[in-house]
Amino acid sequence: MKTIQMTLDDKLVKAVDKVVNKLHTTRSAFTRLALREALGKVYINKLEHKHQKGYELHPVGDSEFSIWDDEQEWID
Repeated sequence: MKTIQMTLDDKLVKAVDKVVNKLHTTRSAFTRLALREALGKVYINKLEHKHQKGYELHPVGDSEFSIWDDEQEWID
């Protein structure tokens, strides 16, 4: 692991300290988890953007999903 230095405002540090105390963890562990989750969100947003661009370039055709029409069962 690598040690890094960060600058955070006092309110944020106090809020983090409250949470880490309740979770019985450390600032470092909490920050690592938060950063991993943030990186995951960035990755998902990137995939969603790529997916959206794909459909903009190649829109769904009227019959693209019609093959599944006979497979559907609607229960009242």
